[in-house]
Amino acid sequence: MGPYLKAEGLVKTFGGLKALDGVTIEVKPSSITMVIGPNGSGKTTLINVLSGVYRPDRGRVVFNGRDITGWPPHRVYGEGLVRTFQIPAVFSRLTVLENLLVAARSNMGESILSALLKRKEWMTQEEELVEKAEGILDLLGLSSVADRRAAELSGGQMKLLEIGRALMSGAKMLLMDEPLAGVNPKLAHEVMNHIVSLRDELEISFLVVEHRLDIVLSYVDKVYAMHRGRVIAEGNPKEVISDPLVAEAYLGG
Repeated sequence: MGPYLKAEGLVKTFGGLKALDGVTIEVKPSSITMVIGPNGSGKTTLINVLSGVYRPDRGRVVFNGRDITGWPPHRVYGEGLVRTFQIPAVFSRLTVLENLLVAARSNMGESILSALLKRKEWMTQEEELVEKAEGILDLLGLSSVADRRAAELSGGQMKLLEIGRALMSGAKMLLMDEPLAGVNPKLAHEVMNHIVSLRDELEISFLVVEHRLDIVLSYVDKVYAMHRGRVIAEGNPKEVISDPLVAEAYLGG
């Protein structure tokens, strides 16, 4: 089976700094791929290029068979390639359920004419969206807090809520920038277990940038190690971690 996401020869420079220097990666369907590397290795720049925040100077990005190189973020998002952030940007005054509902696309209630002239269809759609949101909350273990304000959630629950909103928007693949940052170890394992469940049950693909290797490595299918804008190793977690080049990069070599 071919890759779901493929980046080929990505180059991105900022002045005299080459943040990405010919990066090529692949993410297979229904898989969890991880990108590791010391600070300044280019991981976040890679996520920014893949999600459309930055346009690459060279190279291309293909997602689900379509060349999306240089697409703006809203088009990339609309295609189903959705990014989550290190610090979740939830609607703190809305409930957990409401946070998911506002992420749904093409809601008829957002149009005055549709809301007035197609009230029956609108109400039916609202019921369907609530059912979908409740199903997602159940998958993420958030059903018990559905009616709480998002501001009352723990850090780990907020990360799961952000994943839920991405799924509600129709995401086919998630780009996750440090999803475990600020999350205690127990909740961090819960987050990763939910990610594995989403991969297996919904066939969602994930590209994860994360520093907490001791927690994440046992959950992922493939790892890319980066250093100074280049991929220096790739393979299964055990192969990459035991690579001398990776050890040297983390030690400052």
